[in-house]
Amino acid sequence: MKWEYKTIKLRATGFIGGKLDEVQFDRMMNDLGLQGWELTAAFDTNEAYGNTRDVVAIFKRPMG
Repeated sequence: MKWEYKTIKLRATGFIGGKLDEVQFDRMMNDLGLQGWELTAAFDTNEAYGNTRDVVAIFKRPMG
C-alpha cells in the first residue's frame, strides 16, 4: 500500500507561549478525519524554559 502524508504546524500563543486553541485544533482534526486523514503522530517544539512554541501533527492516508 502507498501512503501520502500531511504535516500541520499550529503556533502556540500567549505571552510566553504554551497555549493552544483547542477549538481550532479539534476543528482541524475533525475536518482532516472527514477527508480520510489519520493522525499518526503529534508533538510540540519548545523554546526557552520548556514553553511550547508549536504543535506539530502528522497525518497519513492511502494514496488513490
